[in-house]
Amino acid sequence: MADHRLFMAPSEHLEEERFESYANDLGDSPDTQTLLELSDKLNVRFLRLVFFDIHGTPKNIELPRSQFKKAFDGEIMFDGSSIAGYVKIEESDMLLVPDLTTFRVYPGGNPEARMAHLYCWVRRPLTGERFDGDPRGCLKRQADKAGEMGFEMVTGVEAEFFLFALGEDGLPEVNFSDHAAYFDVPPTDRASVARREMMTTLEALGMEVEAGHHEVAESQHEINFRFGPCVQTADNLATFKFVVKNIALKHGLHATFMPKPLFGANGSGMHTHQSLMQDGENIFHDPSAPLELSQTMLYYIGGLMEHAGAITAITNPIVNSYKRLVPGYEAPVNIAWSQRNRSVMVRVPDQRGMGTRLEARIPDPSCNVYLSLAVQLAAGLDGIKTRRDPGEAMDINVWKLTAGAREALGVGTLPGNLGEAINALSASPVITDALGSHITDNFLSIKREEWREYIAFVSRWEVDRYLEV
Repeated sequence: MADHRLFMAPSEHLEEERFESYANDLGDSPDTQTLLELSDKLNVRFLRLVFFDIHGTPKNIELPRSQFKKAFDGEIMFDGSSIAGYVKIEESDMLLVPDLTTFRVYPGGNPEARMAHLYCWVRRPLTGERFDGDPRGCLKRQADKAGEMGFEMVTGVEAEFFLFALGEDGLPEVNFSDHAAYFDVPPTDRASVARREMMTTLEALGMEVEAGHHEVAESQHEINFRFGPCVQTADNLATFKFVVKNIALKHGLHATFMPKPLFGANGSGMHTHQSLMQDGENIFHDPSAPLELSQTMLYYIGGLMEHAGAITAITNPIVNSYKRLVPGYEAPVNIAWSQRNRSVMVRVPDQRGMGTRLEARIPDPSCNVYLSLAVQLAAGLDGIKTRRDPGEAMDINVWKLTAGAREALGVGTLPGNLGEAINALSASPVITDALGSHITDNFLSIKREEWREYIAFVSRWEVDRYLEV
């Protein structure tokens, strides 16, 4: 059970001015001494070193104040043999090297014994080399490749989620916490108090929250935070999920990022906005081009479309993901791009100038965000390298076209299930190279077993439909 005292409203126990100033004390490149002094100033007595398994699930080692220096200096080891997608028992020792820029102090709790966290890189202890199975390291490798081409990926994600009331036994169930609709207000939106506390806590952890609101489906919500460099955005999403789940539990709710928990209702997506920056300028914008979209941007979109099937295995990694990717619920099923159309995989919002960007509508919030951003960036960069033409914008409702009409227009479809997606991934050298052989082999092995288990399972729907046939 989570320690809810970490997430009491910040104003209850904090000297706000002192606490909120710590980000300024941190600076752009903090060192061990800076963090030790800041920890003492803010009464930080416990530290979580956080890393991620192949699914994107956060793992951590919790340390007392006496071990902070060793932690900041990257001297903490752990057993990687029981972490999904990591290593075998005979090579289990792993080293946690913290990214000191990610130091964050949790608001609330005991002001004399606060807790902080750091996100870490995973390395081999003898050589100091980056561990190939580290998802965060995978995204960093891809960001470095973009840097070699002169680009920086700037991205923002919109992770939708459901808030269900806990069952009488305190366990998660699909119990509606409200019956509100898109943008409804209290009292119809009964989770608004919990959502505001989530937003307040995220701000106290250094994130710039832009908006929160009720989503389309009953008990569905969204909180948006500011875009940034790709690794930072992935870190922020990990923090976001942690905060949302813990604040929800404090309010007697269960927050789920399951893509499609309800039949007949909209699922939860994680629309991913992307731009490439070069020398401080957004190179997706070209004021002299048609639609003011640069050729570089069109090639990037072409790369996403070319590798859509393989990407989907990573951005939509579970069986349930494909219950969301069906026509009629604002989720994409077609491999095409558009300025306005939400039935296609890539949409280009109307904003131009520094705000020029694409919105990849495929991903859902069950994915490992580090791997999701890595494969999307790899596909886009490959599109630029190969000058991949995305074709004309598809500014019609593709859902309403017949299969023959879509084929005539050259509009393909995304994988219809996890089995199709993992087959597409295994056949894509561009995407498997971006992941590296360690992550690729482990991911495919895990997902093939998941798919085999699913297709062998007899569901209630099948019994109801076929028992008397």
